Amino acid sequence: MFKGHPKALYALALANTGERFGYYTMLAVFALFLRANFGLDAGVAGAIYSTFLGLVYFMPLLGGILADKFGYGKMVKLGISIMFVGYLLLSLPLGGVDTPETTTLAMVAMLGALLFIALGTGLFKGNLQVMVGNLYDDPKYADKRDSAFSLFYMAINIGALFAPTAAVEIKRWAEDSLGFSGNDAYHFSFAVACVALIVSMLIYFACRNWYAHVEGGKKGANNAAAQVEDTLTPAETKARIVALCLVFAVVIFFWMAFHQNGLTLTYFADEFTVKEAFGLQSMAFSVWNLVLVIVAVYAGFSLVQSESAKGKAISGVALAASVGYLICKGMNVGDASVEVNAPIFQQFNPFYVVALTPVSLAIFGALAKRGKEPSAPRKIAYGMLVAAVGFAVMAFGSQGLLTPDAQAEAVRTGAAAPLVSANWLIMTYLVLTFAELLLSPMGISFVSKVAPPKYKGMMMGGWFVATAIGNALVSVGGFLWGGISLTVVWSVFIVLCLLSALFMFVMMKRLEAATK
Repeated sequence: MFKGHPKALYALALANTGERFGYYTMLAVFALFLRANFGLDAGVAGAIYSTFLGLVYFMPLLGGILADKFGYGKMVKLGISIMFVGYLLLSLPLGGVDTPETTTLAMVAMLGALLFIALGTGLFKGNLQVMVGNLYDDPKYADKRDSAFSLFYMAINIGALFAPTAAVEIKRWAEDSLGFSGNDAYHFSFAVACVALIVSMLIYFACRNWYAHVEGGKKGANNAAAQVEDTLTPAETKARIVALCLVFAVVIFFWMAFHQNGLTLTYFADEFTVKEAFGLQSMAFSVWNLVLVIVAVYAGFSLVQSESAKGKAISGVALAASVGYLICKGMNVGDASVEVNAPIFQQFNPFYVVALTPVSLAIFGALAKRGKEPSAPRKIAYGMLVAAVGFAVMAFGSQGLLTPDAQAEAVRTGAAAPLVSANWLIMTYLVLTFAELLLSPMGISFVSKVAPPKYKGMMMGGWFVATAIGNALVSVGGFLWGGISLTVVWSVFIVLCLLSALFMFVMMKRLEAATK
């Protein structure tokens, strides 16, 4: 799984891991922070949240255009510096509902911070991924492009895995140990991102010699890409751009649905989910237990794939130790309960991504050996179908529940307010992660492979623009969250995913032709 890749892949992936850890730590509590700190209702908070997400994913278009002219490496370094300023500004507790006289200042500072973070991310994120793709323009690595982006995507989610726990625990520490109010304590969660960016900077600059040849911006850099460019006719270039735009149109609706994890799915966790977990279920809410599951999965694969007796022995010990500890802990968990905070549910998606990536690579690797691996566009279409199933799980689990407005009124008056098991959300995140693994890394790989070389930065930016539009539409969920049945809310996303999948299958011949 890890063999045959250039070491530059792992350095770039680790640099991205640190940045993503900071970003998702901030994002884990951001929607709740908006409502608590500024007293915003669900719709307004959702509008700010989705607009920010939209900007974060729109700015890579600008970053890509600039990088095509000035170089990817320059934009990556500039972007991470600008992001740092944004997170630093967001970390300052300038006021809110607890201090009405400074609410305006706090709001302006928060909005300014979001602009810095969005711009910095736009310069950093897409261009780092273009650099990864450029590593695989070398014929020696060309057949490993899809697996490379799966590994890169896995690294992103390692950072995201620890983010919700970090956000919740640092906030709790600020409240319990330092005596900060609940609203001010949120800023400590945001400060974690500043530290994470410093780590990313150190990794990037320490390993720069490994990937300086794909940073662009220098005469003669990335000659492989230039050679590919010379072979494309105007008609082929147009066909590739059209194929990419068709994919971009579809992924808009995937991200609109998928990124409900930070909005309506978080609202559901906060308002409709039991606030305690007992017994074996409680083990799922410890990130360290999830890490041990990941260790067991990777040790199992290493045990099978290792070519040396020493490697097999080490893998066997790691597998036995992690599984043994989890079994022992499960047998002794008893009736103990743990508190379930709404943001903590966001750890399940990255956990599933990291744990399931080797499974995904093994499945597609086996299919590739038989000549039956689906094309990237076909994987994307399957991903949309699976996403529809994920929201169908939510629709089924929401049967018999009140509307959000009625639930809030019941809580206010002390009337019966039915809650459901956390297992519904845990299961939904599992299904949505299967969809994400089919769509996101494969989509990025598709862009990297199909984009005309002289437009690589811009086309990778186009992928993020599509993501941006989808994120801007996330707010639809926030505005539906009120007097409408939850079943109807989830059904909106089911229908959009099914229609998107149908469109992909209708256009499949044109899309697959562009990859040849």
